[in-house]
Amino acid sequence: MANSTFSGPIRSESTIKTISKNATTGTITEVMTMGDAPVALADEDKTLDNATHSGRTMVVPAVTANRTITLPSPTAGATFKLIYGGAAEETENLIIDSGSDTNFFIGGVQHLDTNADNVAVYADGNSNSKLTLTDFGIMEINIMAKDSTNWYIWGNVVSATAPAFADQ
Repeated sequence: MANSTFSGPIRSESTIKTISKNATTGTITEVMTMGDAPVALADEDKTLDNATHSGRTMVVPAVTANRTITLPSPTAGATFKLIYGGAAEETENLIIDSGSDTNFFIGGVQHLDTNADNVAVYADGNSNSKLTLTDFGIMEINIMAKDSTNWYIWGNVVSATAPAFADQ
């Protein structure tokens, strides 16, 4: 195997490593998690963490009660994708919480209304730190840390009631 020259960060399951551009020998032992198998969440409240969940798709199951998914403290570039893995529109809510009223959402989600008045809903960009998906069905919500304070958010959700952004 020929030697290769690498430079820059390499993301691993637990951290980000930097390899010098002058490194020409040695073995890279870190494994990237981008593209790893999806994480099937349990029917419970869940706090995500950057090391295990960033860069992966989380499958939200059918839920038996309102559930909250709490994001970790933002680290610039951390990404989370939430999709629905149930078989029917829920009668419960899913709340996506930034974890703090000082970590807010920038962006919005498209609401595909089963009652036919499709709309887009937007975070206010300065204080909204929770997104509630009421009686949600099919959904894909993407979240990316803008910096160490704020989260970009975009995606879509199918339901009879429009999602709503709010403060903590």
